[in-house]
Amino acid sequence: MGTQVFVRSETVEAMPPPVRDRGLVGWAREHLFSGPLNTILTLLSVLFLWWLIPPLLNFLIVDAVWTGEDRTACIVTPERPRVGACWAFVIERFNFFVYGFYPIAERWRVDAFFALLLFGIFWLLTPSVPGKRLAVVYFFIVLPVVSVMLLIGFAPLGLAYVPTSLWGGILVTVVVASVGMVFSLPLGIVLALGRRSTMPAVRLFSVIFIEFVRGVPLITVLFMASVMLPLFVPDTWSPDKLLRALIGVALFAAAYMAEVVRAGLQAIPRGQYEGAQALGLSYWRMMGLIILPQALRITIPNIVNSNIALFKDTTLVFIVGIFDFLRTIEAARIDPQWATPVTSTTGYAFAAIFYFLCCWAMSAYAKSVERRLATGYRR
Repeated sequence: MGTQVFVRSETVEAMPPPVRDRGLVGWAREHLFSGPLNTILTLLSVLFLWWLIPPLLNFLIVDAVWTGEDRTACIVTPERPRVGACWAFVIERFNFFVYGFYPIAERWRVDAFFALLLFGIFWLLTPSVPGKRLAVVYFFIVLPVVSVMLLIGFAPLGLAYVPTSLWGGILVTVVVASVGMVFSLPLGIVLALGRRSTMPAVRLFSVIFIEFVRGVPLITVLFMASVMLPLFVPDTWSPDKLLRALIGVALFAAAYMAEVVRAGLQAIPRGQYEGAQALGLSYWRMMGLIILPQALRITIPNIVNSNIALFKDTTLVFIVGIFDFLRTIEAARIDPQWATPVTSTTGYAFAAIFYFLCCWAMSAYAKSVERRLATGYRR
């Protein structure tokens, strides 16, 4: 007698998971209360946020002063026993924080620069927008030339000359950070490849440059670029003070970026190199088509981390006499017209919010790139 086999012809519907494992409750059990230590850390974090957030919201929003023409609006009076952030001071000095001493009649040029920069970033970094090759040409060739003509001046177009000594505020911070980020990655790739080169002279130069720059703080590099560089060239060839700082920041960031890229190159299996060589690819085609795309994909978090650190390090340029965003706040907060106990705190809070939003935007975009690459995204 043969064995009888029963096969169900209909699919059994999946049963719903237990209520405690679904939705917010399930997420909390998995991420916040998965064990005794995790539970204790969650409770301590909740207590810390309960201690920190309400007073912070009271200072920044609830008790804040939003209108006023001078310090009297932000002084404690019997009618107003509690005074929070003096946002009236920030609103009144906002143009100074953005433009510095840039001539008022010419500030439209700074606005045009910001608009062109945002357009280039959107075009280059948004996957759904077509024409990426044109975006690269625009961002790395057209935009720098147009920005120089706009910000410094170009007589044939009727743009008056504006010396960089009048630049300041967010304008200087954005310029320094943009130049450092744009030039640090290609220079870092060249240095990383040079450090792995089989040519002794190229490898030695790359190693010396990377180790020397990484061995000194950024302030030292800025001082060398601003003070020592003019000693080696004639006065007529001495570069502008801001240009010296831009060169110093770009070279400093490139040295760190070189190590980031080198870490990605070392993570690529040897078989990738051998496969590219078996296909008959030259060294540069192998690097450009096979190795570097994989290495840069691996090191996206480290690249973004370096860029975030560079963006925050731009505040150090005020050491060499450049009027960056933080320096404008330092200058404005000591104005007797706005001298109150909360003026300095408000200025620094405004700076903290600005830097946090910029760094958070870079981090969020990097996470979106990682998600697209992890799910096999294709343009």
